[in-house]
Amino acid sequence: MSSNEPSSNEPSSNETRNPPQAPRHPHILRAHGDERIDDWFWLRERANPDVRAYLEAENAYTAEVMRPTEPLQTRIYDEIASRVQQTDTSAPVPHGPFEYFHRTEEGRQYPIHCRRPRGGGDEQIVLDVNLLAEGHSFLEVGDIELDPDHVTAAYTVDLTGGELYELRFRDLRNGRDLDDVVADVYYGLAWADDCRTVFYVRPDAAMRPDSVWRHTLGTPAAADVLVFRDDDERFDVFISRSRSDRFVLIHSISRTTAEAWFVSTAAPESDARLLAARREGVEYLAEHWTNGTDDRFFIVTNADGAANFKLVTALVQEPSADLWIDVIAHREHIRIERADAFADHLVLSERADGGQRLRVRRLSDGAEHTVEQPEDAASVWLGSNPEFDSTTIRYRFSSLVTPATQFDYDIETRERTLVKRHPVLGGFDPANYVSRRLWAKASDGTEIPISIAHRRDVELDGDVPVVLYGYGAYEASIDPAFRETRLPLLDRGIVFAIAHVRGGGEMGRPWYENGRLAHKSNSFTDFIACADFLVETNVTAPKRIVARGRSAGGLLMGAVTNLRPDLFAGVVAEVPFVDVVTTMQDATIPLTVGEWEEWGNPQGKADYELMLAYSPYDNVEAKPYPDLFVTAGFNDPRVQYWEPAKWVAKLRHTATAGRILLHTDLGAGHGGPSGRYDAWHEEAFALAFVVSTLGFSE
Repeated sequence: MSSNEPSSNEPSSNETRNPPQAPRHPHILRAHGDERIDDWFWLRERANPDVRAYLEAENAYTAEVMRPTEPLQTRIYDEIASRVQQTDTSAPVPHGPFEYFHRTEEGRQYPIHCRRPRGGGDEQIVLDVNLLAEGHSFLEVGDIELDPDHVTAAYTVDLTGGELYELRFRDLRNGRDLDDVVADVYYGLAWADDCRTVFYVRPDAAMRPDSVWRHTLGTPAAADVLVFRDDDERFDVFISRSRSDRFVLIHSISRTTAEAWFVSTAAPESDARLLAARREGVEYLAEHWTNGTDDRFFIVTNADGAANFKLVTALVQEPSADLWIDVIAHREHIRIERADAFADHLVLSERADGGQRLRVRRLSDGAEHTVEQPEDAASVWLGSNPEFDSTTIRYRFSSLVTPATQFDYDIETRERTLVKRHPVLGGFDPANYVSRRLWAKASDGTEIPISIAHRRDVELDGDVPVVLYGYGAYEASIDPAFRETRLPLLDRGIVFAIAHVRGGGEMGRPWYENGRLAHKSNSFTDFIACADFLVETNVTAPKRIVARGRSAGGLLMGAVTNLRPDLFAGVVAEVPFVDVVTTMQDATIPLTVGEWEEWGNPQGKADYELMLAYSPYDNVEAKPYPDLFVTAGFNDPRVQYWEPAKWVAKLRHTATAGRILLHTDLGAGHGGPSGRYDAWHEEAFALAFVVSTLGFSE
């Protein structure tokens, strides 16, 4: 391959280098009597120096093309930074004898996790992430969990972005780490009551969290004990300590089926007990509750055909599914997402009419009420509430124009107390902006919600530039919430909108089911319908829209770009999942097998043909494309870097028009840079692409 290496010659000051052309080395892929030629399959050779050289050449080309926008990048970065109160403190969360919070300091990349005595007293630093990050270009803290005595902090650290963490322990009496270190752990930690035993999760070779282990402080990691393993490659394992403090809960979950186990926190060496055996197609999520004599689980489940889920209860002594008792029956238009148990009440997180809401149920008499909110097109979610015996809940509220706001809510008096509103500097006034929900109509008549925001003084005259964001997978909802990083768009007169397409969870479980597997194309046509709607209602015009999405939303970007390149002036596809068929055929790639229930299994001919029909990489055509800015993370375990790299190489070889740019973060993973200032620089670069593509010359 060395004979075709990308040129490293620097351009002169008055010319732009030619775009890199990745060498073509045909690789034949065969399945079901079909034969595909993949000219850029070789880019998956991570250790090949030619791969690294190509990615570096792409980065250099992107930087060169974007060089005229450097003043704009700087201006946008400064706008973002000027809006953020860089030295700030989070709202303290009461927990046991302390209240916990984190703070940031201007000029420092990472948060400092702290606590102080609940009745008042001096701050104590639990973990200064800035100190941990010294000497590292990337550092991510995954979990921080305090033991029941609040003496030792268990925490996990990732130094590559590959989401494989190291478990460490800090003695908060002296601020020093213990000798105990456990390598190669995943998300999720839970302490036992003895303050010496910690449960954690490990992934398998394909990065599937498959097992729960038990570590005892003062013993070598090699002596850790396997507590639970799920050998079914469709299932991911998660753990948590119940708010009641009685159990470590183990949930093993696929896209369609779930099973839970539990271990007594008072007897951590006891065997895990099965809650209810898995039944194909039945999902459930358990929460423990007790009043000292009554000991039970509250369970959110889709059992018995409850498509939008219902709430049941089961005794801890006899928790099997045939003994479950309905508490809240299934309702066709209200999706129960989870139930959080407190001593005297439950808090239900629900979805209705495309929005979120919190409903409180008093356990003594079953009385219920919904927590009222000031805006409809907004997000509301339960905040940090570690204490079981409380009649006050902390929740968060935000919209596209309302900064994140935390309230304490008394469930008996229904009084709401403002705890903290996220400060936005630079004279920001929400009254200067408008946020609302619109409804587009898909080709099959389904109404698709759109969340939209713009400056109040912007006249929607049919030529207003729009950034349209989308995702549409895994039942994940992209709810309207505030970000300072969108203000550089809004303040330039650009409309920001979210297309809540099928495949997400915004309208309940059927909304998800109608956007996956055989119905996946609905996600793509819904997004196009939203863009067309904004044109038809005289908000904007074709080629005045930039589409944006990341990860599975990057698949959405690739598909709609192939289907309707005429609609978009530009597309931002971040860490996009675009090589669908080839990835889903390779079970050695991290996280593939568990994805078959989301996208399909191409080992079957019907699924193969379905996926091949929309896979962005396989459907690139010789036609004009909009300008594209594509990102990748070299250490990304979720979307391998070669997917966006191959896609860009094929687009550049095939497309007849369009500025196509690729930037690979060679030291990070799926989430991009770990430091906040680095993340703002990355966002300023992407926004400069958006703004310049929409014709702003500043």
